[in-house]
Amino acid sequence: MESIVAALERIEVKKKKLDAVRPLPPELVKNLQEWLAVEFTYTSNGIEGNTLSFSETALVVEKGITIGGKTVQEHLEAINHIQAIDFIRDLASKKQHEIVLDDILAVHKIILQKIDDSNAGIFRKVMVMVVGSRTIFPNYAKVPFLMVEFMTWLHKAVDHPVVVAALAHYKLVTIHPFVDGNGRVARLLMNLLLLQSGYPLAIIKKEQRAQYIAAIEQARSSDNYEAFYAVIIDAVEYSLDIYLKAIEESEVIMREVS
Repeated sequence: MESIVAALERIEVKKKKLDAVRPLPPELVKNLQEWLAVEFTYTSNGIEGNTLSFSETALVVEKGITIGGKTVQEHLEAINHIQAIDFIRDLASKKQHEIVLDDILAVHKIILQKIDDSNAGIFRKVMVMVVGSRTIFPNYAKVPFLMVEFMTWLHKAVDHPVVVAALAHYKLVTIHPFVDGNGRVARLLMNLLLLQSGYPLAIIKKEQRAQYIAAIEQARSSDNYEAFYAVIIDAVEYSLDIYLKAIEESEVIMREVS
């Protein structure tokens, strides 16, 4: 199995290739960002059980089309998630130490708006369980204090940007501060940190769901983060490859035109 250090070195090479050709043509950036936003929305919601396909998600968020046979909640989950992506793109102008707790609460409020407004943007006040998991999450009374500790850690965390982003995801989802939407908010926070470091949105594919959940469980039970890091690195590399391939194809077209 490839070491995490070797995997990080590999994506660092790809990141440097991307940085070397920046700034990219605005129309190419727009197309890539829009495509990855739909892909991220489709996969992140899909991991949580949303049944919209990629093409259906695109129709909902880009055309405002209602998909027959799908629930109102599934439509709202797609629309909300796209809005949350726009929100973290704006937040990415901040530095890591400038992210505040209200930013995370605002992301959650967007995710649950019109779905569960009474719990949107506030910490849970009940115990929670995850179907299929034996994990016991912290007592709800401890959540505010744990989140303050989490923010203190986040402001001081120093490591490879992908490692910091992955750990932020893991720590937040382990606290499980909300009644619902914890996974989506954790993946959005992870991507906020990646955007701040110049990475594109990282996509955990829907077919990786079992591997992803198992990696989180392994980290919880053994403090071994290798499998979890591997999933996140794969997600980062997937998006870097999309950017690099698009740049290569664009250069080929430009050469042919000239």
